[in-house]
Amino acid sequence: MATELVRYGVPVRIIDKAPHRTDKSKALVLWSRTLELLDRGGGAAPFIDAGYKALAVNFIASDKSVGRVSMETIQSPYPYALMLPQSETERLLEERLRGLGVVVERQVELTTFKARGDGVDAVLKHSDGKEESISSDWLLGCDGAHSAVRHGLAAPFAGETMNCDWMLADVHMKGYPCPDSEATVYWHRDGVFVIFPISPGRYRLLADIPASGAPLPPTPTLEQVQAMIDRRGPSGTKVSDPIWLAGFRVNGRKVANYRWGRVFLAGDAAHVHSPAGGQGMNTGMQDAFNLSWKLAMVVRKTSSERLLDSYSPERSAVGDEVLHAAGRLTTIGTLRNPVAQTLRNLVGHVMLGFSTVQHAFADTMSETAIHYSSSPLNGPALKGARPSPGERVVPVEGQTPVGSGNTPLFALFADKNADTLNLVNTFGSILDPDIRPSVRASGIWLVRPDGYVACSSSDPITVADYLRALG
Repeated sequence: MATELVRYGVPVRIIDKAPHRTDKSKALVLWSRTLELLDRGGGAAPFIDAGYKALAVNFIASDKSVGRVSMETIQSPYPYALMLPQSETERLLEERLRGLGVVVERQVELTTFKARGDGVDAVLKHSDGKEESISSDWLLGCDGAHSAVRHGLAAPFAGETMNCDWMLADVHMKGYPCPDSEATVYWHRDGVFVIFPISPGRYRLLADIPASGAPLPPTPTLEQVQAMIDRRGPSGTKVSDPIWLAGFRVNGRKVANYRWGRVFLAGDAAHVHSPAGGQGMNTGMQDAFNLSWKLAMVVRKTSSERLLDSYSPERSAVGDEVLHAAGRLTTIGTLRNPVAQTLRNLVGHVMLGFSTVQHAFADTMSETAIHYSSSPLNGPALKGARPSPGERVVPVEGQTPVGSGNTPLFALFADKNADTLNLVNTFGSILDPDIRPSVRASGIWLVRPDGYVACSSSDPITVADYLRALG
């Protein structure tokens, strides 16, 4: 959120009560859509250079293949899952922010705040115990599952905790029977067991285990991890040199509203869910991409504050979808009834045999399927033409990504002619002067700074009316 706002010219203070960024792998994957959006604000290359590409997911039950989903079918410059420990993602984001002249203020904690009609008054506590009173125009709570901002708003965090524990192990491993570039989900009669590659020879292992009843889930030993592989995973596989062992529980919770006047919630402060599909961090980052360009336009006075009313309905709908999808994947993997397991394996084998199902699964996981079909920002649509308002425009390699640079600008995908050049001249403060090739002859697609269609028409007056209404 901070890097996006600062590159768009919005001054920020970013505080974190933690003394340093995480040194744990935690959230492990950057999906295609997140990489596309990162490309707008400094390039995805540093992340790709530091990460490892996973190209497929295998599903196995009773030592038999249920199906395989290739990520290489994704329509994106980044048709893969980029495996990158969260510690590295945070490092690269912090370096990007530092390059923009902003440093994270660590060991600084938000203690109280009060929102006004035109801003927020807050009290910050520093590591030496000193308290600081500040006033700001906006407060953005990107402060995790135990969000002080969410608690300060008394925003309900509705949902539930699954009645089981989970083990997590980042380990070195030998004997993995699949390519190092592929993940594998094992559906065992006792539960699910998942292997994610991190780098050659290093893997993330996940498995559900019976609820311990303890206040905190137990941390597994390396011996227990090996026993789990021997029972549920591929035979002959040996683990060693653990990097991180942890236990956790799965919560599925979400706020109903992401905006409370001058206060916003994003990321885990707004939604938490099962790690199935690796959607959590990516969904939070895309919350930030969605809000930042809108807030920047309001701060720069190139749009009215009404633009911000679209943040919560757009991202809350995505949060609902992610919550439900992750819950379904978890439920499917942890089925206990033998009849249900047999049916799951049979249906899974049949369905994953269809290329359309494989493509849909890959698009959902990569978050390239995310769209805002019910957004209040959606304008008129050119009949029978795709992409429709609210849908993503597939980035083209070598083409400057929409939303790049230091100004949040809409973009035209259209034929360059007197009408479209007049639009650029008339709305130069909010419209990119670079007119990109049209999606279809005689059509004009107006695309938002985050790469989603705002409206489409054959009539430039329709596009002008849309842009004029932003003010």
